[in-house]
Amino acid sequence: MKKNMFLPLSLFVLLYLISAMLRTDAIQIDLAVKNQAPSLGHLFGTDWLGRDMLQRTLKGIQLSISVGLLTALLSTLLGLTLSLIATMHQRLDQLVAWLIDLFLSLPHLVTLILISFVLGGGMKGIIIGLMATHWTGTARVLRAELMQLKDMPYVQMSKHLGRGFWWRARHHFLPHLIPQLIVGFTLIFPHAILHEAAITFLGFGLSAEVPAIGIILSEAMQYLSNGMWWLVFFPGLLLVVMVVLFQQFAHAFQAYIGRDRSYEQLIDD
Repeated sequence: MKKNMFLPLSLFVLLYLISAMLRTDAIQIDLAVKNQAPSLGHLFGTDWLGRDMLQRTLKGIQLSISVGLLTALLSTLLGLTLSLIATMHQRLDQLVAWLIDLFLSLPHLVTLILISFVLGGGMKGIIIGLMATHWTGTARVLRAELMQLKDMPYVQMSKHLGRGFWWRARHHFLPHLIPQLIVGFTLIFPHAILHEAAITFLGFGLSAEVPAIGIILSEAMQYLSNGMWWLVFFPGLLLVVMVVLFQQFAHAFQAYIGRDRSYEQLIDD
């Protein structure tokens, strides 16, 4: 089980480190080698400006991973915060439940595009849009857990002894929720990457100057009819490979913590 979990994670981290070591200014324009098919000199070929597609794709992968990690972290924290607020009072619980139902009922991609468009696109728009549309699943699971946990005898004992809500949240709630938070993070991350690439491809995400996968695919579409298939194939393939590697790790990790084990046992392992 551990091998199934850490092998895809190791490949994923290796892919990110390779892309992170590549400098953006190393992607040079060279019109003498423009529109070249894949070869030993340019494994992913070159684009209409002679830029090496392997280097551009790796930088796009780095950006996608960075945006995905930040978005997944913020979405998980937002889901945790709202689920904790829901346990404070019945009225607040009704408000949080209404917000969850509201965002779940809205078309996911359309809502993301609207939020990004209203905020002017760019990095800020894409991160806030992804965060605002990916927290609901985590919040719903955590809220259900907390509704059961707050009625446990030891939690009620702490309340009667005068312990405040945030003390109970830190000492009783959070240690119990850590596995669910990790699982929520691993579920949000691949979706955030794909949705970032999708809305950037549609022109509502990152700016054209950024070497994002969505930008690369969008620019390449006008050259696809000229037989330059490598401009779309390799960036799209590497994006899919990256998402599949992380999903394999996520599924193995969820199976691992799904056993009847406490969080302390997981740490000891």
